[in-house]
Amino acid sequence: MEHATPAVLALIVIFVGPVLYFIHRAKGGHSIFVRRIPGIDAIDDSIGRSVELGRSISFTSGLSGVTPTLYACLGVLHHIARKTAIFRSKLFVPSSDPESLVLTDATIQSAYRAENRYGSYHPGMLRFLSEEQFAFASGYQGLMHRENVGAAFLFGRFAAESLILAESGQQVGAVQVAATTSAEQVPFFLVSCDYTVIGEELFAAGAYLSDDPVQTGSLRGQDFVKSFILILILIGVAQATFNTVMGVDSGSIVKDTISATWSDLASEEAASKEKQNAEEGGSDA
Repeated sequence: MEHATPAVLALIVIFVGPVLYFIHRAKGGHSIFVRRIPGIDAIDDSIGRSVELGRSISFTSGLSGVTPTLYACLGVLHHIARKTAIFRSKLFVPSSDPESLVLTDATIQSAYRAENRYGSYHPGMLRFLSEEQFAFASGYQGLMHRENVGAAFLFGRFAAESLILAESGQQVGAVQVAATTSAEQVPFFLVSCDYTVIGEELFAAGAYLSDDPVQTGSLRGQDFVKSFILILILIGVAQATFNTVMGVDSGSIVKDTISATWSDLASEEAASKEKQNAEEGGSDA
């Protein structure tokens, strides 16, 4: 309990409060504004173009294991699988991780059940290629050419094979939407894909594509908290700059305030009361 200080409690309320508030509003039927991201909006357009051309659709999570990144990707895959179930389009999901393949399979089955098209589901949609990085990339290239993919979605963790994957989509003329949290691979996707979702926008994709009030409200609440943190940073920078220019050292005051425990506050309150009583006694005398 040494870290359960009043300042920490206040931060918990500030960070969790807006999330719970916006979830409550979303569940109550209120419209929650969420800024649109072109890369996520392009998902439905890419699927529609592929269906019109009679070409198949591919989705891969790259080298993602069972991590939070994979769960974010599965939200997008669920949306794509529902669309392919509605339009009766071919869907292929190449994978490099056996454990994530199980979760991927369950996600696709859930999507087809949601559209009452479970009869159209078949295990051949999933293609386990290899756990080896470049062997997986080679298998992905072959799949793109053999299946004449018209829309390719690359969501997840990628490494040096990212440009190989994206280039194979370019060769077959597929519309490509990529999303990764790997900062080193973002430039490769920017130059080789039609749309790129950068960084933490990947984790918001599921909320964008679904009407789930919990996800939408949570996303809006997190945006509010981020704005609050940004304001605190700007205030802190301005205060530190002012103190440096004026030669004032307030670092210890801020540190003592943040690290103050409940007993410290009680002691300060008791000392303040004693001082006040002493002043009142002196004035009476």
